Formats: sequence, C-alpha cells, structure tokens
Amino acid sequence: MKGKELLYTIELLEQEKGIPKERIIELLEDSIQSAIKRRLLNDVDVEVKLDIDTGEFKAYQLKKVVKDGENYDPSKEIPLADAIKIQKDAEVGDVIKLPFAVEGMGRIAAKATMQVLSHRLTQLERDLIYKTFKEKEGDIVQGVVVREERGNVIVDLMGKAEGILPPREQVRNERYRRSDTMKFYVLEVKRGRGGEPRIILSRTHPNLVKRLFEREMPEVVAGLVSVVAVSRDPGDRAKVAVKANDPDVDPVGACIGVRGARIQSIVRELHGENIDVILYSEDPKEFITNALKPARVRKIILDEENREAKVIVDDDQFSLALGRRGQNVRLAAKLTGWKIDIKTVSEYGGLIEEGEE
Repeated sequence: MKGKELLYTIELLEQEKGIPKERIIELLEDSIQSAIKRRLLNDVDVEVKLDIDTGEFKAYQLKKVVKDGENYDPSKEIPLADAIKIQKDAEVGDVIKLPFAVEGMGRIAAKATMQVLSHRLTQLERDLIYKTFKEKEGDIVQGVVVREERGNVIVDLMGKAEGILPPREQVRNERYRRSDTMKFYVLEVKRGRGGEPRIILSRTHPNLVKRLFEREMPEVVAGLVSVVAVSRDPGDRAKVAVKANDPDVDPVGACIGVRGARIQSIVRELHGENIDVILYSEDPKEFITNALKPARVRKIILDEENREAKVIVDDDQFSLALGRRGQNVRLAAKLTGWKIDIKTVSEYGGLIEEGEE
C-alpha cells in the first residue's frame, strides 16, 4: 500500500473509526522511523515524514551543527561550514535535516504500515472509545440489544462500541430482545484485556431515572426544576423528589403534565414502571410526609442524631403507608435518607388532635 492508496486508507480510517488523520500519520511515521533505526542499529538519528501530496515516505538524517575544526561524530554531527552549504542560515547548535536514502525503504514502509494498521491503530481506537465513554460515565446512552452471552446482554452503542449489561443490572421483569432500542445508564468504564474498554451498563440504577428527567422534562432541562433524589424498585415503582428553582413553577405538575402526559415518555422507556413525583422540602417532617403519599400522616417524631423518624398514621392508613410488601415506606426511606418506623394511632397510645405536631 503506497501513494494515493495509502492516503485514501488514512482518510477512510478517520471517517470510520473517528481517529484524527494527523494522529494516524504520526503513528505511521513513528513506526517506520523505529523500523529504520532498528535496521541501522541506532547508528544515526533519523526522521520520517509522509508527503501528504504523493503518499510517499521520506527519510531524513538529523545532524547537529558544531564549530568548524572541532572533532565531531560524522554520523550525528556536521561542521558549520558544511551545514551552511545545505542550509544558509544554519548556526552552531542547530539540527539540520539531510535527505537520507535507506535501502529497502519501500519494503520497510509497507511492513511498518501493516503493523500499524493491525496493532497500533487498534490500540488507538480502543483509547478513543475508552475516553469517549469514560466521559459518559454517570450519564445515559442509547443502544440496541444485539445478543446474550452467559447471562450478559451485549448492547451496540450506536455503532461506536459494545456495552455489557450484566445480570445484576438487568430489571427482573424486562425482556431484552435482539434489535430492541433502549436507554442505559453508564455505570462504569474500565480497561479489559489488551486495553480493550469494558463499558458496564445498568437498567436498575436510580440515576437512570434522574438522567431521563434531566433529558426529557423541559423545565428540568431549562433549570427551572431540579431532581433532588430518586429511589427505585426497578421495573415496579420509583419515587422522584423534585424542587422548583423558580417560585412561579409547580415542580410536580411540570414533571407530571396534564393527565400524566409528560411523564409517560419516561414510563414507556422504563416499560411501565410507576413513578411517584414528590415535592422536596428542606423540612424533614414535610419531606417525609410527602414521600409517604398517598398515605396521610398524623404526626412525625424525629431522632435527628440517628436520623430516625417515628411516623404516626390513622389505623386505616397503616397498610397504605407501608405499601405492598413494605414498598412505600422502603422507597420513602431511601428517598429521604431517614429510617422510618410506621406506627398507628392505636399503637402510639391514643388519638392525636388534628394539627398536632
């Protein structure tokens, strides 16, 4: 491969792999330069450059300019008088380039080119993929399910790389069929064997829901509403705490929309997972009260040192406060960061007056 064919191949690699042309050329030049130095047993300093007009490689011997009359190493140095004949403005200490004919240059270039294309460019591509997706760690990406390997779901990340959705990050009642397109949370990006990037994805992480809100809710995108916290039972139910950054905006209404129209796109992406949008409050009592909805709370007693909350509800609200298999109180505890103990009025020891704190 040489000449225009080489230049075409470089441009094709740039387009298909996303590797800058300048970087490919630099790798080729370095590889051929190393091959020449090995062949010459490092007796001379050489530099290789690709002529981007012809696609041919040219070699130059590098020599340092020294004072006339001094002892010098002819393989690496050149007297000033001789240097001026080649480069009129040469000065002592300069390094000048002399055209350097290397026997078998064509064969060296061809061999080095193939080595670079098969090895070093592969590593460069891996580095580029690693860097690209490392920057997306903690964010969401769209991908297409391509196959299953030993319980892992392999996902094509828009033709740029393959991600891995391990069993522990899969939603229990979701089905991952070939050609299904969905969004994934980038949990971790690390190096595998040979430097190959391993992109670990998740469909269970709470931040998948948070990032979906930040991408698809107009008020959240605009910064008028912020998502403060998320708790999930993946595939079943999630609670999302939101707050307004603009006093004229209703954060809960903005996220839900008329008849739930706005939140439906996220519900569909999560395959029907129910989402409760909760109003955040700096007041822990108010926040816990909101988080336990739809149950009605009568009284909250806080142990701030241990971040424990005893919540009193009417007897007929106890099951609603707990939720099916304790789900409601469990998600509320995760959302607020408080350990919540639900008690009925009867268990607490009597009636509580309306409005009593």
